[in-house]
Amino acid sequence: MDLRIFTEPQQGATYDTLLRVARAAEDLGFDAFYRSDHYLKMGDVDGLPGPTDAWITLAGLARETSRIRLGTLMTAATFRLPGPLAIQVAQVDQMSGGRVEFGLGAGWFEAEHTAYGIPFPKDKFARLEEQLAVITGLWRTPVGETFDHEGKYYTLKDSPALPKPVQERIPVLIGGHGPTRTPRLAARYADEFNIPFASVEDTERQFGRVRAAAQELGRDPGELVYSNALVVCAGKDEAEVARRAAAIGREPDELRANGLAGTPDEIVDRIGRFAEAGSSRIYLQILDLQDLDHLELISSRVMPQLG
Repeated sequence: MDLRIFTEPQQGATYDTLLRVARAAEDLGFDAFYRSDHYLKMGDVDGLPGPTDAWITLAGLARETSRIRLGTLMTAATFRLPGPLAIQVAQVDQMSGGRVEFGLGAGWFEAEHTAYGIPFPKDKFARLEEQLAVITGLWRTPVGETFDHEGKYYTLKDSPALPKPVQERIPVLIGGHGPTRTPRLAARYADEFNIPFASVEDTERQFGRVRAAAQELGRDPGELVYSNALVVCAGKDEAEVARRAAAIGREPDELRANGLAGTPDEIVDRIGRFAEAGSSRIYLQILDLQDLDHLELISSRVMPQLG
């Protein structure tokens, strides 16, 4: 089971804060550092000092880390045109020496679009599908050849399809709870399917849909990685669990029901249930980015039990 760190900087974090967390995650043996792609806080937090851009952040981290993989859950397709986004991601992959992974979603938070003057189209899912076709098509085009695309939303003609990533294939992540279109899209384009904040039962059901969609396309379902994103709240004892839950405005019992919470042994048992449902990778949503001891506890007491 791979454990990855997943942050929500729109809730309040500077680049320096994210750098400390990414370096700690790297030093402690976590597989990857991921961040959300949002421009507006959610809930009862001040969000200060304000948002950081996902791909600018990852570009900086690419130069200031050496091993850990870097990615987004999920880049919002509404924020960027597919051609420039393909350039950005390929460039960050070069800057990292080939450590980038690319999660792309339709975008859903209308208020952040309104706050920063970003169009919020009604046909977001169709645009997402076309963006995936354009971005992966640009990356796959051999050097010296050009890429053309004429779609409903985007037209590219005689694109040199440069620059190229370092990796022969940047891993593409698609995720969500949708029962029909999402599994089909994942089966066509994804290297990894992620379901966020889901129960064990819903996880198993959605993974089954993705596997079935892959088979319908003639693709081996085993080619995909299946993963979860879950809030984590670990403590060496109940008092520490309660303290960490209070720090993020949550209750231990609610976190136990809806995420990964409790002592290291409790969390290992809970992860085992997601593994039985088909998950081989978990993105640990870390909401208190100042508490690096939390990462150390997970690294020293949870990770060694997972093999």
